[in-house]
Amino acid sequence: MKARRVVDVVRGRRAVEAVGVLRFAPQAAAVPVRKVIESAIANARFKAERDGERFDENELFITEVYADEGPTLKRFRPRAQGRAGRILKRTSHITVIVGDRADSTEKEGAR
Repeated sequence: MKARRVVDVVRGRRAVEAVGVLRFAPQAAAVPVRKVIESAIANARFKAERDGERFDENELFITEVYADEGPTLKRFRPRAQGRAGRILKRTSHITVIVGDRADSTEKEGAR
């Protein structure tokens, strides 16, 4: 899966808008990225309700999102004359941080 291509599409967007875009994206990596964003929205809703704060999904922006390399699963496939060919099944770690627009501008100003 080419998760970085999908992640670059949603970086900086509203979280709800990003979910809508990913719902119709043809890439295979769009499904796990969408699920991670939906989970981040649910976590933000839970924290806001727990702390007694007002919560609006439309005010959530994706402040950070990146796909790092995960563990590689190594498999072998039989080849000619008793040899074995190595197959690398690569995985990725997808990280999404959501916040309001003020959070993202403060970080950009600090850099």
